[in-house]
Amino acid sequence: MSRIILASASPRRRELLTQAGLAYTVLPACGEEVITGTYPAEVVEGLSRQKGEEVWRKISGEEFFTQNRETVVVIGADTVVSYKEKILGKPKDHTDACRTIYMLQGQTHQVYTGVTLLWKREDGESGSVVFHECTEVNVYPMSQEEIAAYVQTGEPDDKAGSYGIQGKFAVYVKEIHGDYNNVVGLPVARVYQEMKNHHLM
Repeated sequence: MSRIILASASPRRRELLTQAGLAYTVLPACGEEVITGTYPAEVVEGLSRQKGEEVWRKISGEEFFTQNRETVVVIGADTVVSYKEKILGKPKDHTDACRTIYMLQGQTHQVYTGVTLLWKREDGESGSVVFHECTEVNVYPMSQEEIAAYVQTGEPDDKAGSYGIQGKFAVYVKEIHGDYNNVVGLPVARVYQEMKNHHLM
């Protein structure tokens, strides 16, 4: 049995790991994010590595890490919404959220999640892997009234791209190509498969 540590405070990532039946603890990374890439895939991979490595450094001196023989896995993750290769962050205010959703409505955009797994197996061997998943999301056309009403719900306030696919925005999602959970915040199936392939389960 592995000790899994999620380097994120995201409730959506916690829900996905719980849904997958994985036991874990939460130790969020809190350092300043430094963007090192140009393209969305590079950005999310770099940020996920920064988060994972920050938490790895925090736990590396702890007694359970140095003395316990169980497998320890740290999961770092970062998600961005991208339209025409431009990364769309969290909205500054409701006006900004309306502007972003108006840009996305009637169009197809991409959601990238980068994941870093760092581990020390019970045999003492350490390793890491970094990857990303990309999901395309097509949004139905929306009227100005629909956009304003959605923004007033407050749902977009803390979300990249100004929407949450698992919330009220679901009625405007025409189709997706790729992993739905990736849009929510973590490609949990890919995480599971990577852990299995690296004998971390």
